[in-house]
Amino acid sequence: MSNTFDCLTENTGLLDHWYAVGLSKEINEKPLSVELLNSRYVIWRDRKGSLVAANELCPHRQMPLTEGHIDEGCLRCPYHGWLFGERGECKEIPSASPDLPIPSKAHLNTFNTIEKYGLVWLSPGEPKKPLFEIEQDNDSSFRRINTEIQSWEVAATRMVDNFLDTTHFPFVHIGTFGSVQEKESPPIELKELDEYFFGYEYDVLAANPGEAKSVSGSEEEVVSRFMTTGFNLPFNVRSTIAYESGLQHIILLLSTPIDEINSYFTFVVWRNDDFSIPEEEIISFDRAIGEEDRVMLEQLSGSMPLGQTDLANVKADKASVEWKRPVSYTHLRAHETPEHRVCRLLL
Repeated sequence: MSNTFDCLTENTGLLDHWYAVGLSKEINEKPLSVELLNSRYVIWRDRKGSLVAANELCPHRQMPLTEGHIDEGCLRCPYHGWLFGERGECKEIPSASPDLPIPSKAHLNTFNTIEKYGLVWLSPGEPKKPLFEIEQDNDSSFRRINTEIQSWEVAATRMVDNFLDTTHFPFVHIGTFGSVQEKESPPIELKELDEYFFGYEYDVLAANPGEAKSVSGSEEEVVSRFMTTGFNLPFNVRSTIAYESGLQHIILLLSTPIDEINSYFTFVVWRNDDFSIPEEEIISFDRAIGEEDRVMLEQLSGSMPLGQTDLANVKADKASVEWKRPVSYTHLRAHETPEHRVCRLLL
């Protein structure tokens, strides 16, 4: 039995989670097209401004409903004008007599959505738990900065593995902050960082070139960072950076699997600075770091094997190895039989 992402559409364990699929501010007059776990969805706002998520294809002739338009909070198909309401119900078929009942197959399936941290989150299944909390989002001394949703030709598994790793810093990030970091990794001790994230703490020296000085708040060429990095299942990573000045820079790294080998990526930043530095100046350095990761990761083929013995691992890979355990069991859950349920690990 394989425990890699051979077929995400059969991996029912992954359906029961929240995934960041768009920016809240981008869903206004037009519907949003979303791909998630090999399926396509359409998201729009009803008359009250609440989100509606449904299968993207019209049940009549499979026209992508994202090509349609919003009509008083309902979504109208551009092909034959069928109209769908906030519960996915077909409310109108222009070619049919209003006296006739609407066929049961004419309705759309709808899915769970929420808005949090400036993002639209979609769950194709039944979420097992609420979305994690970022305490700084409710702290007035911090500001939140959202970034665009990007599409990477990288499996979400490889992205999380990368975001949990620090030993690539002096090699991949030599053009940004990694040139002064020691190549040998200190011992990693995994622990609960808080109620939502599991990972580790570490100290690291970081290069502080001109474009990084706005981020670090320091004019020094090298700065000391106290950091934590941890994961929230299945594909969310949070890194916190504390500088000696008291400045904190929290980064939420979100990988959403489009399919086996493509993913959405976005990151959200929280900072307790004086809010005077323009947002773009703050995130431009983090964006450059992400681009270094993307260029490297897009050279890797396929999804990362999740078996504990599939790849060579060293002690520095401890966080990734620990993250892979429940994710691989999630995959196994999709293929389980009643006698195998003892092996299930619900996320």
